[in-house]
Amino acid sequence: MARIFISPSKYVQGPGELSRLGGYVSAFGKKALVVISAGGIRRFGDLVSKSFADAGIELAYDSFNGECSQDEIDRLVAAYRETQADVVVGVGGGKIFDTAKAVASGVDAPVVIVPTIAATDAPCSALSVIYTSEGQFKEYQFFKANPNLVLMDTDVISKSPVRLTVSGMGDALATFFEARACRRSDATTCAGDKVTAAAMALAKLCYDTLMTDGMKAKLALEAGACTQSVENVIEANTLLSGLGFESAGLAGAHAIHNGLTAMPETHSCYHGEKVAFGTLTQLVLEDADELYDVLDFCVEVGLPVTFAQLGVEDASWERVLEVAKLACAENDTLHNMPFEVTPQKVANAMLAADAYGRAALED
Repeated sequence: MARIFISPSKYVQGPGELSRLGGYVSAFGKKALVVISAGGIRRFGDLVSKSFADAGIELAYDSFNGECSQDEIDRLVAAYRETQADVVVGVGGGKIFDTAKAVASGVDAPVVIVPTIAATDAPCSALSVIYTSEGQFKEYQFFKANPNLVLMDTDVISKSPVRLTVSGMGDALATFFEARACRRSDATTCAGDKVTAAAMALAKLCYDTLMTDGMKAKLALEAGACTQSVENVIEANTLLSGLGFESAGLAGAHAIHNGLTAMPETHSCYHGEKVAFGTLTQLVLEDADELYDVLDFCVEVGLPVTFAQLGVEDASWERVLEVAKLACAENDTLHNMPFEVTPQKVANAMLAADAYGRAALED
């Protein structure tokens, strides 16, 4: 048995860093395939292009098609080879990061991840979440290395929709509780073996940061301000949560998120919003002391705590049980919980979490 801790080679966070992207990329290659959305090119293309030109680096843009599916990964692998690039750069949100990482793994190239939002903990990890072309969870793909660089421009991120950063809080909210479950069950983590004390400390710091700075950050962002609380939450959403989940493990919350993707109504919700509801469900399963603290936090910052808030009007036993069956799939992480979990238990916990959420919203 070994304890394993993994992380990106470098993490950079601060205002104005996007204008220096080309200089950072020059350490890894001379021509980059930049995976970015059409909207991302409109918003950031001039800045990115100038930074590459200033650094003497060639680039080729390729517009992301919107879903991290195997078809999209294969298309971009072909584009990488056709452009004769030697480094992959992903600029945008979580599905772009995951696609860029998968493409880089497929061609054995370095990868630079440039979030323009702080909505998930995907940037730092050596894995990608793969969906079908219709948006349903398919599988995790694991890679031999974490990104070579993660660059967070907090000027850019603080101007993104506040809902996205709050969604990132929802994703980060799960980190400590899933890590704790994995430690209690002695589960194998995403890093490939057992949890380190360092990973547990980072996971706990992630949770503590959200409790201390989450609401302050939301209010500051709504006022158009990038404060120290905003900087702290961006770091918690991205670095602390990313290192914590990967080197300490996933358990109930993310598996329940994956199950929820079978409900088409939830596709309009962000990843972290569904993970937040998954966290509440996991805490119900555990009968955890922190349940009401987490519930109050979710209500305060605006994370969904009911099926209705996830867009689900028909939360019948039969439909919820189908979600629970998918969450309990043999290849998912619910089995990292420190007790036996069945679809029936999960469905009951989801319905109870919804009831607690409805009661909290009425207070």
